Amino acid sequence: MSVSALIRRGTPAPCHPVPRHILAPEDFARLPVALLEEPGVALLSLWAEPAMVHVALLEEASATLLLASTPAEGGHYPALSPARPGAVRFERMIRDLWGLQAEGAVDLRPWLDHGRWPLVAPLAARPLRNLLPAEQPVFLPIEGEGWHQIPVGPVHAGVIESGHFRFTVQGELVVRLEQRLGYNHKGTLGLMLGKSPRTAARFAARLSGDSTVAHSLAFAEAAEAATRTIPPPRAIWLRAAMLELERIANHLGDWGAACNDASFAWPQARCGLLREGLLRANFEAFGHRLMMDRVTPGGVAADPLPSGIAAILAALAAVEAELPALAAVYDSHASLQDRVVGTGVLAPALAAGFAAGGVVGRASGRGFDARLAFPNGPFAGGPPSLALREEGDVDARLRVRMAEIPESLRLVRRILATLPPGEIYAPLPQQGGEGLALVEGFRGEIVTWMALDDGGLIRAVFPRDPSWLQWPLLEAAMEGNIVADFPLCNKSFNCSYSGVDL
Repeated sequence: MSVSALIRRGTPAPCHPVPRHILAPEDFARLPVALLEEPGVALLSLWAEPAMVHVALLEEASATLLLASTPAEGGHYPALSPARPGAVRFERMIRDLWGLQAEGAVDLRPWLDHGRWPLVAPLAARPLRNLLPAEQPVFLPIEGEGWHQIPVGPVHAGVIESGHFRFTVQGELVVRLEQRLGYNHKGTLGLMLGKSPRTAARFAARLSGDSTVAHSLAFAEAAEAATRTIPPPRAIWLRAAMLELERIANHLGDWGAACNDASFAWPQARCGLLREGLLRANFEAFGHRLMMDRVTPGGVAADPLPSGIAAILAALAAVEAELPALAAVYDSHASLQDRVVGTGVLAPALAAGFAAGGVVGRASGRGFDARLAFPNGPFAGGPPSLALREEGDVDARLRVRMAEIPESLRLVRRILATLPPGEIYAPLPQQGGEGLALVEGFRGEIVTWMALDDGGLIRAVFPRDPSWLQWPLLEAAMEGNIVADFPLCNKSFNCSYSGVDL
């Protein structure tokens, strides 16, 4: 039986824009076998409520979304990690937050919970007090001779978020990299519960600060889907412009920072200058450099003045004018090319197996972009061209970014030139409902699910950052490389710590 047929055997629950089917545990237990037989069905997200586990899947060939749930009877549910390795960290997270255990799971070590929380399973129906001392983290065992381990973090030399990296090396060669995250856990899901979408939107905007527009937009669209609210056209166009402005700024930052990690500082200086000009234009147009809290459920919080739009267009012109020279410098320096070409290769099969999105996926041949698969607003009338490469190395990831910047420049100009007149906000009704949204942020697709109670308050929510499915691939890409190339590989992925630490 196909995955879609198996899911549709369940009882449909009202979710917009696709129904969520509730499967009996015995039917949910058949999903791993069905998934093994259909490699074209991608795991998008896996999350829970106190007595229920949910999964979002994607039939990639037809761009069909599938949502399934199963009751976690006795605190247990059938594991999906034997069929989809991307499920591993979700299952560890579900155990930490809700206390539900995946039966037959590949790995059930703690993920977010380092043993220092005052409560065990804080999102469970009845959390328990934590009375045990914190234990040392457990890493995968190593066999053989001639290796040693290098611990890095969670406190780093640079101003970056906290994360621990355990390198197993032979000489300078990395045999294994294992990550330990969760240091930036903020209790975001618990903070959102019981609040209106408009109030909780501030938490979504701060889940991962460099993706504040993308996370805010996915959160807002999930709330609008749950309440069947249609924002005004002008708000939809402004949201799309902000999303692309965020993409340009982050791609410039990553391009320059990766070159700097290869000991070539000039591109970082130039990219940083261009990014700064764009952020200042954002402030003039929207009142915030990162456009934080500018996207709200129902619309947007600010309508840019003509002077703000002019500032954005001027910043875009400055970026466009310097792109050819930046690309020429990148291509012409042999010492830089020696560091990036063939370094940190992510095999296309791994990218496909983990359903990696964004730059990471497209640099390894996985051609998924939510703006193309599920176009709406301005993207329906003129979607971006897909930048796709097969090499899967640091160079490929940088070149995908370099190719996406001109496309985003084009999109922003077209959007601002065709802004519809009218209102920028439509209030959400205070009613129950359930919604799902996919938004293509600069790292890849963000998947946000939300359920509202009858009073319009958040009963359950889960925002899935793209980094959930990309962090494990960084571990794979580092194997066989030297320790000194880790900063370069890490920056070429640029996964979010905060986004997965919740």
